[in-house]
Amino acid sequence: MTDAVTTTALAPLPSLAAQAERLIELGVHELAGRTADELRAFTGAAATADTDALLAVHPDRVPPSALAPLLRRGDKPGFVVVDMPDVDDFRPYGVELPDAPFYLVTGLDRGDHMADWSPEEALPAIVGEGRSPLTLAEGIHWVLQQPAALERNHCFMTIGSRLRKANGAYDARTPAIWISNGTGRDGRERRDAPKVGWCWWGNRHTWLGFGSATGRRP
Repeated sequence: MTDAVTTTALAPLPSLAAQAERLIELGVHELAGRTADELRAFTGAAATADTDALLAVHPDRVPPSALAPLLRRGDKPGFVVVDMPDVDDFRPYGVELPDAPFYLVTGLDRGDHMADWSPEEALPAIVGEGRSPLTLAEGIHWVLQQPAALERNHCFMTIGSRLRKANGAYDARTPAIWISNGTGRDGRERRDAPKVGWCWWGNRHTWLGFGSATGRRP
């Protein structure tokens, strides 16, 4: 593992009311089978307790495959890599999500200091710090609300989501969100687009940190 890298300071998240309007603008509330007023009411009730929290929709309501195309970087929409057609089968791993359609994620961190760590190495360190790894859906929600959270050489993995295979073992693919270089099967037209992909559980990447949070609440 390398020494800690410089972490880019991010501005505070938009207000919960602004985050709700962003999701409404994108039609996420409709994908979740909820009304705009229900989403606004949730954030209105939560706003007094959390001033810098991320608004998330439970992945059982809106899966990552539906959220990823809503990402934007410039004029480029987000996408899921072609060799991850089972992206929605990746479930929370070592993470307990609130049993609610909407919930809040607090204390977000991109984990830049863990760049060049493998997921296998990073998970116990995150837990040891009293934190929780982000799920893939939460990572996408973060970039939807704060596009600056995704930048070249400072992207992140979401190891709070994993896929359990039929034999009970976990798939070695581990979800991550980064920026496409437009190479290979991505296609040149996708250069600079936000990309939902995967890396191996035991591999290290100098440009990937590990998204985590201090907690979640409904």
